[in-house]
Amino acid sequence: MTDYLIVVDMQKDFVDGALGTSEAMAIVPAVKKRIEEAIDKGEKVIFTRDTHEDKYLQTQEGKNLPVPHCIKGSEGWEIIPELRDYADKNVIFDKPTFGSRKLGEYLSEQKDVGKITVIGLCTDICVISNALLIKAFLPETPISVEKACCAGVTPESHERALLTMQSCQIKVI
Repeated sequence: MTDYLIVVDMQKDFVDGALGTSEAMAIVPAVKKRIEEAIDKGEKVIFTRDTHEDKYLQTQEGKNLPVPHCIKGSEGWEIIPELRDYADKNVIFDKPTFGSRKLGEYLSEQKDVGKITVIGLCTDICVISNALLIKAFLPETPISVEKACCAGVTPESHERALLTMQSCQIKVI
């Protein structure tokens, strides 16, 4: 069985760019350490990357969050420098919205999925969306979220998202 570590949207715009927060900056060392541990343990590491086009502000998301971010090819779209080498050596799923259907499909097609751990940004938007989507694709697979390797838009929304995931049988560690 192969365990998977899903690293969600550790991109410049979410860490210290257009939508960055001090909480997001604070988790970078823990995320890097967790990725290194995953590699040492033989876990398969997969990254997601929020990916928008130049017409972002005309999308449903852009109308509700009118802050251009993660525009494909921009500096803010890039995985942060501290993690870029890891991302370049692993699978990256670009996703135009909060959750990645392609990630769920990919994981459901693997024959040897053990457990899945999700970390990254933002707990209350893309982390929760991907964790629940994975749960829908793989309802019998143990899924966990490492709270020290996640940050939300606010500390309060981070905690609410963790509680919601727990209520959906995603283990918060």
